[in-house]
Amino acid sequence: MTQDTEGQKQSTKRFKYTLLKTLFNFIKNTSDPSFVNPCDTAVLEKTFCLAKGCQWIILEKDAVDEIIFRTDNPRDRLMLELMARGGMRIGEVLKLRVMDVDDCKLFLVSPKSGRQNEVVYIPKKVAGRLREYIRSRNMASGERIFSIGYTGARQIVKRAGRKIGLEISPHDLRCHAATYASRAGAPIEIVSKVILRHANLSTTQRYLGKVSDTEASRWVENIFS
Repeated sequence: MTQDTEGQKQSTKRFKYTLLKTLFNFIKNTSDPSFVNPCDTAVLEKTFCLAKGCQWIILEKDAVDEIIFRTDNPRDRLMLELMARGGMRIGEVLKLRVMDVDDCKLFLVSPKSGRQNEVVYIPKKVAGRLREYIRSRNMASGERIFSIGYTGARQIVKRAGRKIGLEISPHDLRCHAATYASRAGAPIEIVSKVILRHANLSTTQRYLGKVSDTEASRWVENIFS
Protein backbone atom coordinates (compact mmCIF):
# COMPACT_ATOMS: atom_id res chain seq x y z
CA MET A 1 0.00 0.00 0.00
CA THR A 2 2.90 2.36 0.69
CA GLN A 3 4.03 1.88 -2.92
CA ASP A 4 0.53 2.59 -4.28
CA THR A 5 0.33 5.88 -2.37
CA GLU A 6 3.90 7.05 -2.97
CA GLY A 7 4.09 10.75 -3.87
CA GLN A 8 0.58 11.54 -2.61
CA LYS A 9 -0.33 13.95 0.19
CA GLN A 10 -0.47 12.44 3.68
CA SER A 11 -4.17 13.30 3.94
CA THR A 12 -4.84 11.33 0.73
CA LYS A 13 -2.79 8.39 2.00
CA ARG A 14 -4.72 8.43 5.27
CA PHE A 15 -8.07 8.54 3.47
CA LYS A 16 -7.21 5.52 1.28
CA TYR A 17 -5.88 3.61 4.28
CA THR A 18 -9.07 4.29 6.22
CA LEU A 19 -11.25 3.13 3.32
CA LEU A 20 -9.28 -0.10 2.96
CA LYS A 21 -9.34 -0.74 6.69
CA THR A 22 -13.12 -0.19 6.75
CA LEU A 23 -13.58 -2.63 3.85
CA PHE A 24 -11.65 -5.37 5.62
CA ASN A 25 -13.61 -4.76 8.84
CA PHE A 26 -16.85 -5.09 6.85
CA ILE A 27 -15.68 -8.46 5.48
CA LYS A 28 -14.79 -9.61 9.00
CA ASN A 29 -18.09 -8.50 10.52
CA THR A 30 -20.36 -9.86 7.78
CA SER A 31 -18.61 -12.92 6.40
CA ASP A 32 -15.75 -14.31 8.47
CA PRO A 33 -15.28 -13.40 12.16
CA SER A 34 -11.89 -15.13 12.14
CA PHE A 35 -10.59 -12.91 9.34
CA VAL A 36 -7.60 -10.79 10.40
CA ASN A 37 -7.67 -7.23 9.07
CA PRO A 38 -4.23 -6.68 7.44
CA CYS A 39 -4.58 -2.91 7.95
CA ASP A 40 -5.14 -3.22 11.67
CA THR A 41 -1.52 -2.94 12.78
CA ALA A 42 0.36 -0.34 14.79
CA VAL A 43 2.97 0.05 12.04
CA LEU A 44 0.43 0.93 9.33
CA GLU A 45 -1.54 3.16 11.68
CA LYS A 46 1.62 5.14 12.38
CA THR A 47 2.64 5.21 8.70
CA PHE A 48 -0.66 6.70 7.56
CA CYS A 49 -1.35 9.02 10.47
CA LEU A 50 -1.82 12.74 9.87
CA ALA A 51 0.99 15.02 10.97
CA LYS A 52 0.04 17.69 13.50
CA GLY A 53 0.16 21.26 12.23
CA CYS A 54 1.80 20.33 8.92
CA GLN A 55 2.97 23.24 6.77
CA TRP A 56 3.90 23.23 3.12
CA ILE A 57 7.42 24.13 2.02
CA ILE A 58 7.66 27.81 1.08
CA LEU A 59 9.85 28.27 -1.99
CA GLU A 60 11.52 31.60 -2.66
CA LYS A 61 10.79 33.22 -6.03
CA ASP A 62 14.46 33.19 -7.02
CA ALA A 63 14.62 29.44 -6.40
CA VAL A 64 11.50 28.77 -8.48
CA ASP A 65 12.79 30.97 -11.31
CA GLU A 66 16.07 29.05 -11.35
CA ILE A 67 14.27 25.71 -11.31
CA ILE A 68 12.23 26.74 -14.35
CA PHE A 69 14.98 28.51 -16.32
CA ARG A 70 17.41 25.61 -15.87
CA THR A 71 14.87 23.19 -17.36
CA ASP A 72 15.68 22.93 -21.07
CA ASN A 73 13.00 20.46 -22.15
CA PRO A 74 10.00 22.56 -23.41
CA ARG A 75 7.44 20.05 -22.14
CA ASP A 76 8.99 19.83 -18.68
CA ARG A 77 9.36 23.60 -18.39
CA LEU A 78 5.73 24.19 -19.32
CA MET A 79 4.54 21.69 -16.73
CA LEU A 80 6.64 23.40 -14.05
CA GLU A 81 5.33 26.83 -15.08
CA LEU A 82 1.69 25.75 -15.03
CA MET A 83 2.12 24.57 -11.44
CA ALA A 84 4.31 27.46 -10.23
CA ARG A 85 2.69 30.31 -12.23
CA GLY A 86 -0.87 29.01 -12.55
CA GLY A 87 -1.28 27.19 -9.24
CA MET A 88 -2.35 24.00 -11.00
CA ARG A 89 -2.36 20.58 -9.38
CA ILE A 90 -0.23 17.98 -11.13
CA GLY A 91 -3.32 15.94 -12.02
CA GLU A 92 -4.91 18.99 -13.64
CA VAL A 93 -1.81 19.58 -15.74
CA LEU A 94 -1.80 15.98 -16.95
CA LYS A 95 -5.51 16.04 -17.90
CA LEU A 96 -5.18 19.26 -19.90
CA ARG A 97 -6.27 18.90 -23.56
CA VAL A 98 -5.73 21.17 -26.53
CA MET A 99 -9.43 22.08 -26.57
CA ASP A 100 -9.17 23.26 -22.96
CA VAL A 101 -6.79 26.10 -23.87
CA ASP A 102 -8.24 29.53 -24.66
CA ASP A 103 -5.43 32.10 -24.72
CA CYS A 104 -4.66 32.87 -21.04
CA LYS A 105 -7.53 30.73 -19.73
CA LEU A 106 -7.44 26.98 -19.21
CA PHE A 107 -10.71 25.13 -18.68
CA LEU A 108 -10.73 22.21 -16.24
CA VAL A 109 -13.42 19.57 -16.72
CA SER A 110 -14.57 17.60 -13.63
CA PRO A 111 -12.08 19.28 -11.26
CA LYS A 112 -11.17 18.05 -7.78
CA SER A 113 -13.61 20.51 -6.19
CA GLY A 114 -16.57 18.56 -7.57
CA ARG A 115 -17.77 21.51 -9.64
CA GLN A 116 -18.72 20.91 -13.26
CA ASN A 117 -15.74 22.97 -14.44
CA GLU A 118 -13.18 25.55 -13.33
CA VAL A 119 -10.96 28.12 -15.03
CA VAL A 120 -7.21 28.54 -14.51
CA TYR A 121 -5.67 31.89 -15.46
CA ILE A 122 -2.03 31.89 -16.59
CA PRO A 123 0.40 34.72 -17.52
CA LYS A 124 0.57 35.77 -21.19
CA LYS A 125 4.17 34.58 -21.61
CA VAL A 126 3.30 31.13 -20.34
CA ALA A 127 0.19 31.05 -22.55
CA GLY A 128 2.31 31.96 -25.57
CA ARG A 129 4.80 29.17 -24.90
CA LEU A 130 1.93 26.71 -24.39
CA ARG A 131 0.33 27.64 -27.74
CA GLU A 132 3.69 27.35 -29.52
CA TYR A 133 4.27 23.94 -27.94
CA ILE A 134 0.88 22.73 -29.18
CA ARG A 135 1.39 24.22 -32.65
CA SER A 136 4.90 22.81 -33.10
CA ARG A 137 3.62 19.31 -32.38
CA ASN A 138 0.48 19.64 -34.52
CA MET A 139 -1.73 18.35 -31.72
CA ALA A 140 -5.37 17.47 -32.31
CA SER A 141 -8.15 19.23 -30.40
CA GLY A 142 -8.97 16.33 -28.07
CA GLU A 143 -5.37 15.30 -27.50
CA ARG A 144 -3.78 15.49 -24.07
CA ILE A 145 -1.01 18.07 -24.12
CA PHE A 146 1.27 16.20 -21.72
CA SER A 147 0.93 12.49 -22.46
CA ILE A 148 2.85 11.09 -19.50
CA GLY A 149 1.79 9.50 -16.22
CA TYR A 150 1.73 10.86 -12.70
CA THR A 151 4.94 9.11 -11.63
CA GLY A 152 6.88 10.47 -14.60
CA ALA A 153 5.54 13.98 -14.04
CA ARG A 154 6.47 13.89 -10.38
CA GLN A 155 10.00 12.80 -11.28
CA ILE A 156 10.29 15.80 -13.60
CA VAL A 157 9.60 18.08 -10.65
CA LYS A 158 11.99 16.27 -8.34
CA ARG A 159 14.83 16.30 -10.90
CA ALA A 160 14.28 20.00 -11.55
CA GLY A 161 14.50 20.75 -7.85
CA ARG A 162 17.61 18.65 -7.34
CA LYS A 163 19.44 20.68 -9.99
CA ILE A 164 19.57 23.51 -7.48
CA GLY A 165 19.86 21.32 -4.39
CA LEU A 166 16.20 21.23 -3.31
CA GLU A 167 13.86 18.32 -2.62
CA ILE A 168 10.46 19.49 -3.83
CA SER A 169 7.11 18.05 -4.84
CA PRO A 170 4.52 19.26 -7.37
CA HIS A 171 2.42 20.59 -4.52
CA ASP A 172 5.29 22.83 -3.39
CA LEU A 173 5.08 24.63 -6.74
CA ARG A 174 1.32 25.13 -6.39
CA CYS A 175 1.91 26.44 -2.88
CA HIS A 176 4.52 28.87 -4.25
CA ALA A 177 1.99 30.30 -6.71
CA ALA A 178 -0.30 31.18 -3.82
CA THR A 179 2.42 32.44 -1.50
CA TYR A 180 4.08 34.62 -4.12
CA ALA A 181 0.74 36.14 -5.15
CA SER A 182 -0.05 36.92 -1.53
CA ARG A 183 3.36 38.50 -0.86
CA ALA A 184 3.01 40.53 -4.06
CA GLY A 185 -0.15 42.13 -2.69
CA ALA A 186 -2.96 40.06 -4.24
CA PRO A 187 -6.12 40.08 -2.08
CA ILE A 188 -6.72 36.86 -0.17
CA GLU A 189 -9.95 36.35 -2.16
CA ILE A 190 -7.98 36.32 -5.43
CA VAL A 191 -5.41 33.89 -4.04
CA SER A 192 -8.14 31.60 -2.73
CA LYS A 193 -10.81 31.75 -5.45
CA VAL A 194 -8.74 32.40 -8.57
CA ILE A 195 -5.26 30.91 -8.06
CA LEU A 196 -5.97 27.98 -5.73
CA ARG A 197 -9.70 27.68 -6.50
CA HIS A 198 -10.52 26.70 -2.93
CA ALA A 199 -14.07 26.46 -1.66
CA ASN A 200 -13.24 28.38 1.53
CA LEU A 201 -10.58 30.77 2.82
CA SER A 202 -9.58 28.58 5.77
CA THR A 203 -8.04 26.03 3.41
CA THR A 204 -6.04 28.78 1.71
CA GLN A 205 -4.63 29.97 5.04
CA ARG A 206 -2.72 26.70 5.41
CA TYR A 207 -0.76 27.58 2.27
CA LEU A 208 0.15 31.04 3.50
CA GLY A 209 0.78 30.43 7.19
CA LYS A 210 4.56 30.00 7.18
CA VAL A 211 7.19 32.70 6.66
CA SER A 212 10.81 31.69 6.08
CA ASP A 213 13.67 33.30 8.00
CA THR A 214 14.97 34.84 4.77
CA GLU A 215 11.62 36.41 3.96
CA ALA A 216 11.10 37.65 7.51
CA SER A 217 14.50 39.37 7.52
CA ARG A 218 13.87 40.95 4.13
CA TRP A 219 10.48 42.37 5.17
CA VAL A 220 11.85 43.78 8.42
CA GLU A 221 14.77 45.37 6.56
CA ASN A 222 12.45 46.90 3.96
CA ILE A 223 10.04 48.25 6.56
CA PHE A 224 12.51 49.79 8.98
CA SER A 225 15.49 50.75 6.80
